Amino acid sequence: MTRYLTGIQSSGVPHLGNILGAIEPAIRFSQDPGNECIFFIADYHSLTTIKQASERKENVRSVAATWIAFGFDYEKNILFRQSDVKEVLELNWILSCFTPFPMLANAHSFKDKSDRLSDVNAGLFTYPVLMASDILLYDTERVPVGKDQIQHIEIARDIASAFNRQYQSETFVLPEAAVQAEAMTIPGTDGAKMSKSYGNFIDIYLEEKKLRKVIMSIKTDSTPLEEPKDTEGDTTFKLYSILASPAETENLRNLYAAGGFGYGQAKQMLFEKVMEKFSGPRARYESLMANPEELEKILKAGADKARKLAIPVLERVKKLTGF
Repeated sequence: MTRYLTGIQSSGVPHLGNILGAIEPAIRFSQDPGNECIFFIADYHSLTTIKQASERKENVRSVAATWIAFGFDYEKNILFRQSDVKEVLELNWILSCFTPFPMLANAHSFKDKSDRLSDVNAGLFTYPVLMASDILLYDTERVPVGKDQIQHIEIARDIASAFNRQYQSETFVLPEAAVQAEAMTIPGTDGAKMSKSYGNFIDIYLEEKKLRKVIMSIKTDSTPLEEPKDTEGDTTFKLYSILASPAETENLRNLYAAGGFGYGQAKQMLFEKVMEKFSGPRARYESLMANPEELEKILKAGADKARKLAIPVLERVKKLTGF
């Protein structure tokens, strides 16, 4: 069995793009009996940008509730809140003493903001060390990442290798990047990639009337109702085709081609499909958010399992470093 680790950003309510492009594929991956999956909600990492305690706590609850609502098996695998495993901070300090300054100065997370140094806090600068600690603390073998995140795995490997060489040991497992195929791009209401920063996202947990209003706001062209419509590049059709069966998608394609069918009707079909497909997750999410004690119990149980993996690793490190 191969051990995989994935960090989940706690940046707010996951939207439709997050769910279709990342959450559902990751959950399907975790269902492979040959994979042992450790998923953690990276609330310490979020402190580089989010300073409000109430916002962070709500984000963590929302993210955890979404993963559980969509079927992540937290009993077979591990789901926990990063800050519940304090060992990661101790390892973070130790590893920072094996990390050369130029390595951090060349990290994308810093370089992307290096022209605005007044906006860069020390946490952002040392972000890769905490990420390396997240990975190395659990003897992680593989880390699923996109191409733009490979550098983080390379840094973790470099830090681990430096430590192993220093103490002529095999203290740390050297993780491998499991580079994911190009993630599905989910269009937002304006046709661009769905993103909170663009304000073009669809929150599937909205109250029914509000959700319908958002879907009805999807931008379309000005083709008159009576004329045939082109599915190519049409956001409503694209979203519907992702959610619907092949037969349902072909039916909508035919309606577009025949004419006498308006975009408003297509959006109504999309709204109904969203409500149908996500009725179960919506109900489970609402139940979890209304019962924070249940969420807390799940996250704490996950942290207990994670600490059983983390403590022996940290003890190996401390013994070698004289602590």
